[in-house]
Amino acid sequence: MTNILEVSDLRIWDSDTGHVIVPGSSFQVRQGSCLAIVGESGSGKSVTCRAVMRLNKASIRQSGSIRFDGVDVSELSEQDMRKLRGKRMCMILQHGMRAFDPSRVIGVHLRETLKQHYGWSRSESDASMVMAMRSVMLKDPAAILNQYPHQLSGGMLQRIMIALAIVLEPDMIIADEPTTALDTISQFEVVEQLAQLRDRLGCAMILVSHDLGIVRTMADEVIVMKAGVIVERGAAEAIFSDARHAYTRYLVSSKLALDRHFQRMMEGVGGGVAER
Repeated sequence: MTNILEVSDLRIWDSDTGHVIVPGSSFQVRQGSCLAIVGESGSGKSVTCRAVMRLNKASIRQSGSIRFDGVDVSELSEQDMRKLRGKRMCMILQHGMRAFDPSRVIGVHLRETLKQHYGWSRSESDASMVMAMRSVMLKDPAAILNQYPHQLSGGMLQRIMIALAIVLEPDMIIADEPTTALDTISQFEVVEQLAQLRDRLGCAMILVSHDLGIVRTMADEVIVMKAGVIVERGAAEAIFSDARHAYTRYLVSSKLALDRHFQRMMEGVGGGVAER
């Protein structure tokens, strides 16, 4: 299986302070596979993904090679990069509110995106989006198109982004902490929709998450980052069952300890209810 994305010697730093965020990382994403990037907050996961999309703020500089389907994205003009984003590389953000203009209804953003990539009219865009929104279990999608982002929940905004990806049919999706801001039920629903999206499109995916349960469910391969450095990489099952680096073992053991604690709590709640 060939690589859809090849990142080589990626270095990311803050030009205002001189602070090096990622000293030099290399990784690949195979076509149709899911690569998870895990690590604690501030480890460089999200800034690495934004570097791939060339979406970091101006003061954050980068060097190295990022080749998407054989093309070095660092050599593309901003106009060509905008054509690539969305249609071939799609990013689902941690906070859905940041993906939409708060001063305009949801439909305006979606129509502009689809017009840019497909040249569709308003009626064509709305028809495709309504169908896709129904497929991700959003009720009354035509009404949602006329609502502002603040009128919708985080889970709904995430599912709208997934619906847009269904219509755009990208070759690669980057999901950056897609469930962090959601309640437990919404988390489950969004993970289900992401899994179905990947199966439906056969696309590659980069999943950034601190939730190792989600990573174990979805990922084929995992890279572990600490302080901007990739400290371990491998097949997902190998990472969870036979981690080599002490930091990876710490992450996995912490997840297992939390799971056991939660299970004990729920058993206690269940026992208390039964006694009544």
